[in-house]
Amino acid sequence: MLTIWGRLSSINVQKVVWAAGEAGQAFERIDVGGPFGGLDTPEYRAMNPNRQIPVLRDGELTLWESNSILRYLAARYAAGVLWEEDPARRVLADRWLDWMLSELQPAMAPVLWGVVRKVAPFTDPKAISDAIGKAEALMAILEAQLADRPFLAGERFGMADIAVGCGAHRWLNMPVERIARPRVQQWYETLFARPAAQAALPLPIA
Repeated sequence: MLTIWGRLSSINVQKVVWAAGEAGQAFERIDVGGPFGGLDTPEYRAMNPNRQIPVLRDGELTLWESNSILRYLAARYAAGVLWEEDPARRVLADRWLDWMLSELQPAMAPVLWGVVRKVAPFTDPKAISDAIGKAEALMAILEAQLADRPFLAGERFGMADIAVGCGAHRWLNMPVERIARPRVQQWYETLFARPAAQAALPLPIA
């Protein structure tokens, strides 16, 4: 059985929990990070020297970094489902994992910190407005990507939808005014209907 360390309010932990569920793998999840603490212990530092979440243990293998864990679970336990064997097809999904970490997640974070978690200085109205503007520009990219396909990498659900779907879940459920994106909304509703997604994506956003 897999072991996942990390609180479920973390978007990076959500990716891993969702992927494990889609891959049909039983797992135990241990709350650490945020209000649960536990990241500064010698035992946790030995698993992840960055003292961040999530961490995955699968037998003798211990992994950190959420996208690396997502790729591992897809390749090992969901080849042909979440994981495309053809590199030319796989990279169409793989790029969205990196886009989520480098673009969408940093853009949304100040909105979460300012509006939901109310962490100074992100509560400044201009800081929130600027962050919403950046996130909206990226959601426009998603809307365009979904114009001619049901999922981010094509006709089939895959690891790109897990990674970016966690971001859409956060964005669409934060208490802010948003530009209507009907394709993104339909895609998100399709994703959230999946049992593994419902188990990984708590509401309300915390």
